[in-house]
Amino acid sequence: MFPEVALVTGGTKGIGRAITLQFLQEGIKVVALYRGDEKAREELEIEVEELSKTGEMGKLLVLKGDISQAEEVKRVVSQVKEIYPRIDVLVNNAGITRDGLFLRMKEEDFMAVLSTNFLGACHITREVLPLMVKARRGRIINLASVVGMVGNIGQTNYASSKAALIGFTKSLAREVAPFGITVNAIAPGYIETELTGKLPDTIKDEFLKKIPVKRFGQPAEVAWLVKYLASEEAAYITGQVIVIDGGLTA
Repeated sequence: MFPEVALVTGGTKGIGRAITLQFLQEGIKVVALYRGDEKAREELEIEVEELSKTGEMGKLLVLKGDISQAEEVKRVVSQVKEIYPRIDVLVNNAGITRDGLFLRMKEEDFMAVLSTNFLGACHITREVLPLMVKARRGRIINLASVVGMVGNIGQTNYASSKAALIGFTKSLAREVAPFGITVNAIAPGYIETELTGKLPDTIKDEFLKKIPVKRFGQPAEVAWLVKYLASEEAAYITGQVIVIDGGLTA
């Protein structure tokens, strides 16, 4: 079966949680990485246990680690290798925000976002890629953002991290294509998650006015796209940035 094993960073909440559940329901073994939200981890494990009672599910393994730290990534991936000799799909989903106007933004806030959203993806891709090269097949899916394509006031750090991820996607896709590995990015628009749920209603209303389909996206809708890009049927798609935003950037 391909894919058999998937690794999802930030896999216990938001879009990452939806991706984890989507893969599990397809019978795929999932390693979900998280940084520290124990409540989200517990809720995911309980939901998976309940779902497994109603039908066959893939096996879930949840591991804690900070992908912004290269040595931490090496430790976590070593743990995974001890359990699974292969990783067929890597979904670089983990991300944070530290919003603020650039002139007022603290250096640590700028670098924290870049370290997690972009460098974190680089760290874990570097550790997982040799397994894919050896197997001569694999799927790498990076969660970018429409903000990385068009920018946004107060998010110079976030937009920069996502734009960098897009450049990383396109370049790496060219490098690893001869090994049967595809690399693509998904650029979501406004998706209803815990993160976006914290925004004031006035800002949500302004966003809604700009979206042609007149609603916000759901994490499951992004997860379906991830599932397709991870499949055998998507073998001829690589180096692409696929926007899922309800027409926001149309």
